[in-house]
Amino acid sequence: MTTLPSRALPFVLALAALLAGRPAGALPLISEVLYDAVGTDDGALFVELYGTPGASVDGWTLEGVNGSDGSVTHTLTLSGTLPADGILVIADEATGGGTLVAEADLLASFDFQNGPDSVVLRDALGSVVDALGYGTFAEGEVFAGEGFPAPDPAAGASVARVFADVDTNDNAADFTALDVPTPGTAPLSTVPEPAAALLLGVGLAALAGFGRR
Repeated sequence: MTTLPSRALPFVLALAALLAGRPAGALPLISEVLYDAVGTDDGALFVELYGTPGASVDGWTLEGVNGSDGSVTHTLTLSGTLPADGILVIADEATGGGTLVAEADLLASFDFQNGPDSVVLRDALGSVVDALGYGTFAEGEVFAGEGFPAPDPAAGASVARVFADVDTNDNAADFTALDVPTPGTAPLSTVPEPAAALLLGVGLAALAGFGRR
């Protein structure tokens, strides 16, 4: 059994505190949006969120923001908790009831505009937690997303995060177009964030140095 020298203990405790104290990225996140279906949009559109399973979204809202003037065209009030897989699908309710969206968890009546426009996620206190802007915004138009806009794909394609749990605060980097939308499924990153990986690597190297002395 290898015992760390007593002089290594403060370093180990400091390293543990730094790793434990790193704030996690804001969750839930907007992970996928289909805002323009082929043919009619009625009952075919959806917004997908990804976050911590079991987390409450009571009183949270999704807003559609018009790129032309910044006005809010739709406000969807959420309720309940995130499912066991962390993926919540909010689907458009068709005029006659029901929805065409597979894996729908919540139904609401909405028809977000085609780009350039934005979708904003707010918590129960009204604070912005995440925002997605898509399309090409002309001078004077209102981009309510993060960083630079995500693409504005053809009808029937969705805008989705490359990894549902990764947010760099840049829609252009975080989102891609999916020709075949995937409501209810989302890829997750298995690679630690660079800062955490670097800190852990430095810590392990230092501890190895202690062990050789």
